[in-house]
Amino acid sequence: MSGRTIWFLGFTTVVLLMMVALAAARGVAASPQQATTAEVKIDNFSFGPATLTVAPGTTVTWVNHDDIPHTVVSTDSVFKSKVLDTDEKFSFTFTKAGTYPYFCSIHPKMTATVVVK
Repeated sequence: MSGRTIWFLGFTTVVLLMMVALAAARGVAASPQQATTAEVKIDNFSFGPATLTVAPGTTVTWVNHDDIPHTVVSTDSVFKSKVLDTDEKFSFTFTKAGTYPYFCSIHPKMTATVVVK
């Protein structure tokens, strides 16, 4: 092989590698971040699930399926809903890892926990 052929093959390889790298970078940048959500059902004087484990950035939505009003109140004052009537919802986005116990302020024996890790 001549020096010119070797140079051309080397140049072509570098260009192809750059094109592959650019295509891969575009694919990563173009893929949208997927929103993470979870739901807690309030029904029969309980929160379901009683312990919910989620990743940081997850938005948890509580939905009251009971015929009676309920609230969702963090024991450490991180979040607090208004009184939720039947089929009303409350959402909170958990940004930091930790354990978040909560209860219904109308029915304090109703308790549950969100674990963020």
